[in-house]
Amino acid sequence: MVDPRVEVLRQSVIEAPVIMKGKYPYFIHPLTDGVPSQSAELLSAARDLVYENVNWDNVDIILGIEAMGIPLAAALCLKSGKPLVVGRKREYGLPGETPVDQSTGYSKGAIYINDISDGDRVFVIDDVVSTGGTLLPVLKAIDSIGAVVEDCWIVFEKGPGMDFVRKHGDWPLNSLVRLEMEGSKVVLLE
Repeated sequence: MVDPRVEVLRQSVIEAPVIMKGKYPYFIHPLTDGVPSQSAELLSAARDLVYENVNWDNVDIILGIEAMGIPLAAALCLKSGKPLVVGRKREYGLPGETPVDQSTGYSKGAIYINDISDGDRVFVIDDVVSTGGTLLPVLKAIDSIGAVVEDCWIVFEKGPGMDFVRKHGDWPLNSLVRLEMEGSKVVLLE
């Protein structure tokens, strides 16, 4: 029997509108875009499903990826009591700041990681992985700092991105809902 919270997430993404960014099909969802409005039911379903599957005793810090990893990281910070830091799309120039070049299916840019140190056990949370173009460089950056990716959770695993990331390292990668796009239609995978 499927957890009803997973069903809430699955149904919500099937009902999400889809737009095209060039040739790239992009679903618009409260947990991935902040529109339509994000309900407490959706956010708490994602938070609780992830929270229940992480060994929080092995986590020193939560890393949420801007932009929509932020509400997920904040919710998990409050639930777990673990501190959080945000991988930002803005450079601050702080000592130890690690720039990360990232490229998604529709954009390129940089993410800057601060306040993660050698030996830290990091929990990574993000909303969606499509190509792996953000997640892979973030995980490699954590490794280059000397920190350990203790666990990594993604709400929506879209297409081949997670498999691409898995081919490049041995990080613990997990997702709540797997899907692919068939044109402008969201198709759920088991």
